[in-house]
Amino acid sequence: MSVKIRMTRGGAKKRPYYRIVVADSRSPRDGRFIEKIGSYDPMLPKDRERVQLNVERVQYWLSQGAQPSDRVARFFTQAGLMKWEHGNNPEKAKPKAKAQERIKMEAQKAAEAAAAAAEQPAG
Repeated sequence: MSVKIRMTRGGAKKRPYYRIVVADSRSPRDGRFIEKIGSYDPMLPKDRERVQLNVERVQYWLSQGAQPSDRVARFFTQAGLMKWEHGNNPEKAKPKAKAQERIKMEAQKAAEAAAAAAEQPAG
């Protein structure tokens, strides 16, 4: 069983509140979880403590091989529990197949227009 440490959303519309939970990776975002190990309240001002963690349980689950999500890993790094580095996925920024087709068509039209303009006598 693959275990993840991630956030589940709670709170009212436009008033988010998140619980940091340990869950099976196959369970839905706001669905069943194994244990609640903290909370995050983004509505609090930055000078107050937005993130609360049960450090002992976080360390236990990390030692058991639980993988934190990117956002939760940032929280853990700020708390000094682990080291997180920003990932780099250069494939994500590349245009998809449909956009690449469109780019080829536009380049082809531009080349045809340039060729037609070169054939016209300047007069």
